[in-house]
Amino acid sequence: MRYRTLGRTGIKVSPYALGTLMFATSVGNPDPADSARVIHRALDAGLNLIDTADAYGDSEEVVGRAIRGRRDDVVLATKVSRPMGTDPNRQGASRRWITTAVEDSLRRLGTDRIDLYQIHRPDPDTGIEETLSVLTDLIRAGKIRAIGTSTMPAADLVEAQWTAERRGLARFHTEQPPYSLLNRGVEREVLPVAQRHGIGTLVWGPFAQGLLTGRVRKGGPNDLRRAAFVQHVSDEHRIDAVERLVLVAEEAGLPLTHLAMAFTTAHPGVTSAILGPRTTEHLDDLLAGVDVTLSDDVLDRIDAIVPPGTDVGTLDQAYVPPALQDPALRRRRAA
Repeated sequence: MRYRTLGRTGIKVSPYALGTLMFATSVGNPDPADSARVIHRALDAGLNLIDTADAYGDSEEVVGRAIRGRRDDVVLATKVSRPMGTDPNRQGASRRWITTAVEDSLRRLGTDRIDLYQIHRPDPDTGIEETLSVLTDLIRAGKIRAIGTSTMPAADLVEAQWTAERRGLARFHTEQPPYSLLNRGVEREVLPVAQRHGIGTLVWGPFAQGLLTGRVRKGGPNDLRRAAFVQHVSDEHRIDAVERLVLVAEEAGLPLTHLAMAFTTAHPGVTSAILGPRTTEHLDDLLAGVDVTLSDDVLDRIDAIVPPGTDVGTLDQAYVPPALQDPALRRRRAA
């Protein structure tokens, strides 16, 4: 395993990270012991970065039990800000909520420190100075080691860097954007900004929420469009692009999953790509491609299908800024 440096933290992480949403018993694997076997297999193979979140059901508890006795082998990442119930104050990135949420995560994970604490989604209702201030205090208290964001627009990342510098606060060390063969929009601004400011990136959705697993084919019987929670796969433009990418993978002699992972980790601005296996078999299949590199010819063919900096459709879980959600923010009213 060839490790990479996580931004400017000095922390070395594997190019593949283990995502743990599928370890939540309510939405993924109902057997925590089986999930623990996947985690141990990943650690044994050299994957040292495990990414979870407080909003992933009981995933933190499953992860915490699985890494007991191996905590020092793990770069442990979790997240905060998504709703934890109906109380409007049990979400977001305010000091009030983060100081409570971090203690909850530490307890669920069974640890005394979190290596990377991330803001799961931007919180437009909370000033960035407020968020950075409490995160800085938690770093000084030894409860977290590094801080990051997820799906934060490039302009907001720059604002956060400037705020940290002006106020003498800790700056974000990482960003976690969506990135795949089908979703390359972050190549336009987010990844260049991350490189410019020394921000590590942990990209999620390298299989475009199932479209790039090889299980979704045009007119095929095993079509993920039957799953109500995956609406984005009904986009025929995305399906058509997948069909063309399948041909590229076949001619390169690679499974589509290996092509997808090799593509995401080839970008110099990407530190690690997050896998979400549910079983050891899924994990082993993906690990077999960890050393795959793509030739310029293959990368050029991918560029011809999905041009750099563009998205084919959108992910269901993509972040939508307030200015796009609220018409009042983009329509001038008459005096």
